[in-house]
Amino acid sequence: MRGHSKYVIILSLICFPIIVKAQTDPDFHLYLLAGQSNMAGRGEVMGKYKNESNARVYMLDKSNKWVPAKHPLHFDKPAVTGVGPGLTFGIQMAKTNPAIKIGLVPCAVGGTSINAWTAGGYDESTKTHPYDDAVKRIHQAMKSGVFKGIIWHQGESDSNTKVTETYITTLSRLITDFRDVIRDPELPFVAGQLGTYKDQYAGINRVLLTLPAQLKNTAVASSKGLKHKGDLTHFDSPSAEKLGKRYSKKMKRLQRVKNLK
Repeated sequence: MRGHSKYVIILSLICFPIIVKAQTDPDFHLYLLAGQSNMAGRGEVMGKYKNESNARVYMLDKSNKWVPAKHPLHFDKPAVTGVGPGLTFGIQMAKTNPAIKIGLVPCAVGGTSINAWTAGGYDESTKTHPYDDAVKRIHQAMKSGVFKGIIWHQGESDSNTKVTETYITTLSRLITDFRDVIRDPELPFVAGQLGTYKDQYAGINRVLLTLPAQLKNTAVASSKGLKHKGDLTHFDSPSAEKLGKRYSKKMKRLQRVKNLK
């Protein structure tokens, strides 16, 4: 009987193999990077930016594989993508704890209006669905780690239209939608101001400052003193780097408040 039982056990293991479910790593902290071109990055990848990296900072590439993060993070418009705030942000977040890894999920699409960042929204120039594509990448990333926040930079495309009047309402809805997808109603969200070098951006910058009063666990990173790269639209590389540091300071503050609750 003992021999028979041993035979049955072995046969069962052969016929019904044990399935081990992959576990997400709680020490792999994920961040969504969304918006338009200044989040995607348009600064020149020169000098120190060519090799900027951190051994504990990764990016989800176009094929949904985790690779070491480097400039450019995004792939919305390969011919022009460059240095943005995301990599510096990720490196700064990694410094908070030597035991964690950072996973950046680039989803920005240059030239997109905030109205493209809705379910079914479509961007003609890139033939993409910015929000829907981001949701797919969120789900893919969540197989590996845990989302800790979102950084957002967008508004140039909406700065000279009536969209400005309803911008915060639309942005608040988007934040809520992202939080629902990630299943964290208090997920920290930091929006970045547009460059102060263009007068028509003042409207978006003004309404952005009202975001924290509209929605909890949100903050705004200042663009004061940041410079454009000569086109009156896109941050140069040093300014993108400074903005990344400002994002990280705001994100850390939101996380501390959240953890105290």
